[in-house]
Amino acid sequence: MGQVGFGELAFWMSAQRRPTPAEVRVFEAVLVALADHGFTPTAIAARLTYLSAPDSLQGALAAGLLGGGSRFLGVTEDCGRFLHEAITTHAERLPHSSDDSADPGGSGESGGSDERAWDEVALELVEAARKERRLIPGLGHPVHKVQDPRTPVLIALAEENGVKGPHLRLFEAIGRVHPTVLGRTLPLNGAGVCGAALADLGLPIALLRGYALLARAAGLLGQLAEEQRSPIGMDVYLSVDRNAVHVQPPND
Repeated sequence: MGQVGFGELAFWMSAQRRPTPAEVRVFEAVLVALADHGFTPTAIAARLTYLSAPDSLQGALAAGLLGGGSRFLGVTEDCGRFLHEAITTHAERLPHSSDDSADPGGSGESGGSDERAWDEVALELVEAARKERRLIPGLGHPVHKVQDPRTPVLIALAEENGVKGPHLRLFEAIGRVHPTVLGRTLPLNGAGVCGAALADLGLPIALLRGYALLARAAGLLGQLAEEQRSPIGMDVYLSVDRNAVHVQPPND
């Protein structure tokens, strides 16, 4: 205590190795990026649970965390896993991708000069996804149609701290090539970049959603603190109750 910060401790306990200061900086930036997104379903669930059971703060916090899934909070894991599987499959074609993965705290520079190889693999991934009518995890955002403001900040931090590895490189390549396949330009969203950055840090892919939940726990605590000061849970409940349209079940 007093010598290790909370972010460093979380990294250390889950990765079973002490992170470098550079890794801690990027890891904590990811946690900040994922902490709170306003009135998402997870925040509303936490607030409504607190309305129903104000004596159970832990229940309200848990309700918000349990709402994390494929649509909210799951993109970080989905994108990291998608990129990791692609890199594993195409490792021989990617410039020093295995070197970047093996040294998550290294310079991160190897392979950066050869964009063509990254773009070729990225193009194949986007074409395959389009053919199979699948979405690319982390591509597009419901609010930020041009650029997610978190994306350039996180990528710059990873580069400045020497931990920009193959996952971020491949994700950037997807950002470059997808317009030629999809016919439109979509932003790389911050949650996807977080997944790529966490994977580049060498953190376990199976735990990526856990890091998103760790970050969101802080955000939900903030939501509940605000609910205590300026409650809206009752307004949400009454608004739904008064505006719900009840439909009779069809006759058999």
